[in-house]
Amino acid sequence: MKITLDEALARISNNAPLRSAEAIGPDRLPVKVDVPRGEHAQQPHTRDEVSALMRGRGWFVNGRTHQPIESGDPLFVPAAHSHRFADFSDDFCSCVTRYSSEGGAQS
Repeated sequence: MKITLDEALARISNNAPLRSAEAIGPDRLPVKVDVPRGEHAQQPHTRDEVSALMRGRGWFVNGRTHQPIESGDPLFVPAAHSHRFADFSDDFCSCVTRYSSEGGAQS
């Protein structure tokens, strides 16, 4: 299945608090498009996560580490690890998939 970024973004409601939508899936490998606004509050996830920044720039807060990110950057977050985006641009958009079994690949 192919979907363009613009088609995925069109699925996101401007009134939704999380501002994300399924782009592909959810049967085997769900892929979401995430367009945070304001604060990007995150809870640790139960599965490993891979993201790619599709548009924009900002900071990736990964535990105690703060790293600058820009369009095209891939990111990995292991299950149960604290993370979030901060000080991101208005055009910020990431593509996210959680792919491991519950508890992550290390469990």
